[in-house]
This record gives sequence, structure tokens and C-alpha cells, in this order.
Amino acid sequence: MSLKKHFAWLALILCAANLASADTIQLKDKAAVTGKILAEKPDAVVVDVGYTVLVVPRSSIASIAKTGTTAPPVAPVASNAVAQINVPPQFYYSTLLTSPARDVSSLVKQIGEAVVQVRTPGGLGSGFFLNAEGYLITNFHVIEGETEISVEVYHQKDGQLDRETYKQVKIIAINKFHDLALLKIEDKNAPKFKFITLGNSDALNVGDAVFAVGSPLGLERTVTQGILSTKTRQMEGNLYLQTSTQINPGNSGGPLFNLAGEVVGVTNMKITFGEGLGFAIPVELVKSFLDHRDAFAYAADNPNNPYRYLEPPGRTKQKADEK
Repeated sequence: MSLKKHFAWLALILCAANLASADTIQLKDKAAVTGKILAEKPDAVVVDVGYTVLVVPRSSIASIAKTGTTAPPVAPVASNAVAQINVPPQFYYSTLLTSPARDVSSLVKQIGEAVVQVRTPGGLGSGFFLNAEGYLITNFHVIEGETEISVEVYHQKDGQLDRETYKQVKIIAINKFHDLALLKIEDKNAPKFKFITLGNSDALNVGDAVFAVGSPLGLERTVTQGILSTKTRQMEGNLYLQTSTQINPGNSGGPLFNLAGEVVGVTNMKITFGEGLGFAIPVELVKSFLDHRDAFAYAADNPNNPYRYLEPPGRTKQKADEK
């Protein structure tokens, strides 16, 4: 099971036998997480609950009582009861630790619905969902200068993947310098979408196996596999993951996975006169782009400017005084 940076609607079995010797994290919604605290970070606490490891956001914690300290009063929970932790849905989901490796065949079946085609009048690329609300990542160059964007999604029905095209697609944010774009499907009848967990490219080692899913040259749902050739290939002032995984036009914007099925990069280019020389944007840059997406917000009245500039504090204060 993937370790997620944030989590939603997770059921925990609280066993009475563990309460006496375990740490207790009291949540603001009056639920409690009981287990062994492995690490305390500025924005989260990592706790082992026995059958998995959870990352609890600091914003959801009311208090922490470690073994040997006095815990705040907590309503008793029967040994067979289930406590629900209700945390607001996150914009994207990320792991701190890499999950165990699995075979590519089973991973492709699991993540198939979350990888999409992004079509424009000028061509096509790939992309993938970040959450169930229809937000997805692709490359900036896939949608650059385009006014009509559609997304083709493959929904699992009766054991098969059925293609559905969504034409109400909004550009949310763009970063031309890192070749990233954040889109959102806004079709009224759109369902909840399957999404992919973002991994940690810093944890990769040169020689580790990786694979890509995309639509090279329009050949939809193509899977290619290779290894990580280097983690720090510098090109035009940016660092890329270099991989022997075959990358071709149409793969752009698609995910590069580790063998845990977590996104470690976004494929965006290859060297045309060589073989097995593909490149991907490290997922850490993707996370930074998403965390600061308001700074890269796409302005419909000025599509050439992805930034929103605020007025200087002095001028803002002057306007407030005038009122």
C-alpha cells in the first residue's frame, strides 16, 4: 500500500491491547490515531499503526501523547470499533517512502484509467490525473498556443477500457520554463477520475527500472520500459532524468513510473538522432509547480502571461485608507 503525504477517509482499527504501549495522536475531529511515531516533520507526523505507515498532517492534529506521557482524555473506543478520519481531499497525493516493487503488467492495469491523451488541433500528447476532480498534468509545449483542447480518458467498464472524450478543458496554470501545464476537465457529466500517486525521484538510483505510458506517434496506451540512465542531466540550464525508456512524439506530458507505480517524472523530450535517449522532468519540480500553482495561474485576458502580480503593499494600503 502506498504511503501518502496526505490521506482521505481512512479507516483505522484501534486495538485495546496496543493503547497502553503506543503513542496517541489526537485529531481535531475527535478521532485518534494510535501507533508508534517514527518521525516528526514540520508539516506532518509519520506513525506506524501496525499494518501500514501513515503520514498525518500537522493541520489535522490537536495533540500528541507519546508512550510514558499522559494523554489527553479520549473517548473510549471498543476493540472492534472503527474510527473514521475525515481529512479534506488533497490536490495531489504523494509518497515519502517508496512502496515495494511490482511487475509492470499488474501496474499498467491498475493505473490505466489515470493516463490520458491530450489532443489539440496542432497535435497530441499525454497526461495523467492528479486527483478525482479532473485536474491533470501535461507539458506546456503540448498546449502552447492552442485554443481548443480535448482530453481522451479510458474508463474501465466490464473489464475493458472504453474511450471517452472530454472537450470542456480549462488551463489552470502554466510554467513555460519547466515545460509544465495544469489542466482541468470541466464537462458537466464528468465522473470522478482515477488518479496517480506522485513518488520521489530523489530516491531513485542510476540503473533502477522505470517505465512510461503514453501515446507515441498516436499509438495510444503504449508501454515502454527501460532504466534510469542518470538523475542529473543538465540541458539548457535545467536538470532532467535521463532514461533508456523509449520516448517519442506523443509521449510528451505522460508519466514516467518507478516499479511501485508512482510517478517519478514527466516525459517531455528525446534526442532524435539517437536511440534510448529520453528525458523526463523530475517529479520534485512537478510538486513545486503544483504547490505554487497560484503564482503560475493562467490569465485568460493575457494568455502570454502565466503570472499574477499583486499590487505593491504601499498602493494597496493607500486604497484601503481612501475607503
